[in-house]
Amino acid sequence: MEPPARPSFQPAAAGGVLIGTILACAALGALIGWGIGGAALGAVIGGALGIPLGVMSVYRRYRGFFT
Repeated sequence: MEPPARPSFQPAAAGGVLIGTILACAALGALIGWGIGGAALGAVIGGALGIPLGVMSVYRRYRGFFT
């Protein structure tokens, strides 16, 4: 029997996960900021917090790929 085929790494999918996470955090930050009177500042803070969350989500999704 042959071992199961290993799925190929898709950089576009990893980028989509990263961008989607950052945008979702920015939207959530804008919503929270809008509630307290500063939607733009909330979006900036949410986007800044979304960067490490996006990197972590890509890492968790593709962590077993290169071993």
